Amino acid sequence: MSPSLMPHAVCWSQDPPLVWTMVITNGITFLSYFSICLTLFYLARKTRVVVKREWAFFLIGFGLFIVACGTTHLMEVVTTWVPVFWIAAWTNIITAALSAYVAIAFFRKVRDLVIGVNDYAGRLKNAESERAKAEDSLLSARKLEEWNRMSAVVTHEINNPLAAIGNLLFLMQVTPSIPPEIAVLVQQSQEEVRRIESLTRSTLGFFRQAKEPEMVDLVQSVEGVRFLLGPTLRQRGIELEVTHQGDCRVFAFAVETRQVLLNLVRNAIEATQQRGAKVSINLEGRTDDVRVVVADQGSGIPSDMMPRLFQFGATTKGDHGNGMGLWLVKQLVTRHGGTIEAESKPGEGARFTVIWPRQMPQQDVTLDGSSASAEAGLKAS
Repeated sequence: MSPSLMPHAVCWSQDPPLVWTMVITNGITFLSYFSICLTLFYLARKTRVVVKREWAFFLIGFGLFIVACGTTHLMEVVTTWVPVFWIAAWTNIITAALSAYVAIAFFRKVRDLVIGVNDYAGRLKNAESERAKAEDSLLSARKLEEWNRMSAVVTHEINNPLAAIGNLLFLMQVTPSIPPEIAVLVQQSQEEVRRIESLTRSTLGFFRQAKEPEMVDLVQSVEGVRFLLGPTLRQRGIELEVTHQGDCRVFAFAVETRQVLLNLVRNAIEATQQRGAKVSINLEGRTDDVRVVVADQGSGIPSDMMPRLFQFGATTKGDHGNGMGLWLVKQLVTRHGGTIEAESKPGEGARFTVIWPRQMPQQDVTLDGSSASAEAGLKAS
């Protein structure tokens, strides 16, 4: 029995080489606990601006508890050669006191901790959602930028032949021998040419029209759409049923009301594949608005498409759609202070409900923050 191992000589005399195993492991444990304590102190100091004081005290207390635990391991090494058991005893007393403090404080804070963790998880989830929305907005902005560059070229190329068509129609109109029924068609054609010219200047360039809103009869707008889509309706063998009740007049931009209806009705016709099927438009004049419902008997809209139906670039037509029609409809209706909703069940067709206020709001509501008006004869998405 070696005297150098007093007062644990009796224990370690059974296997003296293991004493160094004890020294090394306890030394490593003490250093680890001490480093954890320093880390907690650093954390408390650096977060004191945003963390409540009681939580800072908890971190400091927990750090002291950790270093006290490490000190008990250090005393195991010291008392192997130096019998200062009174220091070891006080170390255990301090460790016990700090343990009790940490246990009680932790028990009292566990509820706040649970709430905090859940709140953090919720905010993290929201942050991911906001990031995804930001990425979608960036993608839409890039699409808009590309479309705006292309529109300048398209506007120039469309306006030139339109001017020629307008001149030819004027010559036809002033011809003395023109039959009355043809004169009516020529007049309507001239109005549509002027409408297309206005649209190419406004929508394709994304510039707001300068004229003020005027009184518009939505029933007449619907009839204009019926006339424009008449050949398509006859070709597909589809019936367009229009019903209305009450006063359906609103203050709005006439071109834009017709464009909204044109997009919705054309979408309904294209979604209706069966000959003999019906597309219906119902207008109901109410006290403060006009309710417009466009319904078809098509195959319906896929459920995964519904949440992004009115987003820029979203289309149900694959390569045949440009993803602008319903997006623009949404923008124009919102600009006039109205709302639009879509309902659809697979195999049962789709139903679009537009609430069009009688008065246009005073604020300048534009297309996604840009000045814009209506769509120029583009196929709806």
